[in-house]
Amino acid sequence: MPRTFSSGRELRLSRLSRRADERYLFVPLDHSVSDGPVVNADEFDALMGALVAGGADAVIVHKGRARHIDPRHLRECALIIHLSAGTSRASDTEQKVLVGSVEDAVKLGADAVSVHVNVGSATESRQLADLGAVAAECARWEMPLLAMIYPRGPRISNSHDPELLAHVVNIAADLGADLIKTSAAVPMSAMAEVVAGCPVPVLVAGGPETAQDLALYAQSAIDTGCAGLAVGRRVFTSPDPEALVRELAATVHAPLAAGSVGLPLSVSELYDTAATV
Repeated sequence: MPRTFSSGRELRLSRLSRRADERYLFVPLDHSVSDGPVVNADEFDALMGALVAGGADAVIVHKGRARHIDPRHLRECALIIHLSAGTSRASDTEQKVLVGSVEDAVKLGADAVSVHVNVGSATESRQLADLGAVAAECARWEMPLLAMIYPRGPRISNSHDPELLAHVVNIAADLGADLIKTSAAVPMSAMAEVVAGCPVPVLVAGGPETAQDLALYAQSAIDTGCAGLAVGRRVFTSPDPEALVRELAATVHAPLAAGSVGLPLSVSELYDTAATV
């Protein structure tokens, strides 16, 4: 018997996992606000086509960029509207402000919204308030919420500390997130503790620069119990985004294997230092 959905939220959540296994490969393309163009304007449609053909579950963009996506790309790939913004030119690069609403996302036909929070930043309290307010609006509109939450700021000495990551993902869960994107723990095997302590699915962000190491990184994350990956820069700067996404999607959606893999990668290899990843 086909599955029935009791709410719009459940229906939208189901669209975020193309293979209906509650695992996710998201490709953030919101970097054009934080750092500058992802690709030239006349190349964006081809990039979208490559991501969809490769098997990305969803793309993450700002509301204005969503208007430039050919609707045919969204027949198989979900759309997440990012509501937070900040730039690498700001005096405080960890500050994020809301630049969109859940209603904006509903009007664009989005399947989810995302909000960025930097725990430990000078503006942490404002960002937490924004996350809570958006969560309330998501409940009103039956819209899933992805929290992009990281330990970043002057009070953070190690943004890959497992105990700290366990704290930040629970902040997101307690304030209403349905899915969480955060930094990877070092060692990666410690993500098992982070995931075990969180009541909602956790995705890891970023990854090593080489395709081979990125594939191992993805496998390691899945083996520790993560629900998937959110990789942007590594994908859209790849010479072959479609092939890379296909490889990552195969890993994310493969049948789970017993055991775990711990990669001896340094912090600099695991995660870059840009304002967003």
